[in-house]
Amino acid sequence: MKLKISSIFLLVAVVSLSAFTTIKPVAYTVDAAKSTITWVGKKVTGSHNGTIALQSGTLNVDGKKVTGGTFTIDMNSIKDADGSAKLEGHLKADDFFGVAKFPTSTFVITKVAGSGAAVTVTGNLTIKGISKPLSFPATVAVNADGTVSALAGKITVDRTKYDIRYGSKSFFDSIGDKAIDDNFELAVKLVAKK
Repeated sequence: MKLKISSIFLLVAVVSLSAFTTIKPVAYTVDAAKSTITWVGKKVTGSHNGTIALQSGTLNVDGKKVTGGTFTIDMNSIKDADGSAKLEGHLKADDFFGVAKFPTSTFVITKVAGSGAAVTVTGNLTIKGISKPLSFPATVAVNADGTVSALAGKITVDRTKYDIRYGSKSFFDSIGDKAIDDNFELAVKLVAKK
């Protein structure tokens, strides 16, 4: 009888301890070649769009849920879809992204909220050495082939928060039809694997 009671207490102790054991999320490496970032910048007289490359990234996955991640963006890779070397050079200049001094930007996920595939991602975006909080809707899936995919179709970024004031009506009242919107949009598609 003592052996039976001791076994029951041992079993209860093991179950209780396992309830407090946390499983560490698994880090998935983002496949930069299969991932894309596109941008759109608007102005009074039209818009420009293009791409920018992800240098590296990780997604932290706990079971089937993304819990965090860190991404580095190669600012030297800014491309204009129309192939304008002049525009690309201006975007890389000090009055925009200042890539000579700030060759990378980063995004660090601090929270992923929601259930299922549709989530809200919150994190800190750093551009030109300035970090600001940013939230956006995304769709995340753990796929049958063991990869994780994430899609954010419209991430709105206020460039003036990162000291990018060129052509902003918020700072230059008399700019007229030369004004460039303070906000630009990003669309991100990520593919990550263990």
